[in-house]
Amino acid sequence: MVPLVSLWLPIVLSAVIVFVVSSFIHMVLPFHKGDMRKVPREDEVMAALRPFKIPPGDYGLPLAGSMADMKSPEFLKKMNDGPVIFMTVVPSGPSSMGKSLVLWFLYAIIVSVFAAYIAGRALGPDANYLQVFRFAGCTAFTGYSLALLQQSIWYQRNWGTTLRSMFDGLIYGLLTAGTFGWLWPR
Repeated sequence: MVPLVSLWLPIVLSAVIVFVVSSFIHMVLPFHKGDMRKVPREDEVMAALRPFKIPPGDYGLPLAGSMADMKSPEFLKKMNDGPVIFMTVVPSGPSSMGKSLVLWFLYAIIVSVFAAYIAGRALGPDANYLQVFRFAGCTAFTGYSLALLQQSIWYQRNWGTTLRSMFDGLIYGLLTAGTFGWLWPR
């Protein structure tokens, strides 16, 4: 068993590496360019929604108030007439990446802490590189990728978008695994 505190360097360094590589993937490569599509007649749709002053949050349209309401003729008509929408509304104004980047880095730290905890409990000091790689990588991949499937299963997010993001998670998991294998206490 390896104490979590002994793994502070691979935790921090793997998070930094994931942060840098994810920035490269999203800013340089065209891999995620098609993840979001523009709404037809965007200006008209925005102008139509603006008077409602919808506060930031997650919304479903139409949205039934209960399971019984989902069977009502009014709700079924709304579903059939469409559009059916799941949307996130964010505050108006220029977007700032600062907060999101800080949260992303903290998330990478959390995933690495879990990878350290699992690998540290399963393996002792002097474990070989591939053993560390397997435990840390599998845990990191799980942390970065598996919950993404829920968005496609329940909210009909495009499967291509989900699978591309999961592939990113595989890359992040492999980078985390390599970092832990390299810096594992000997």
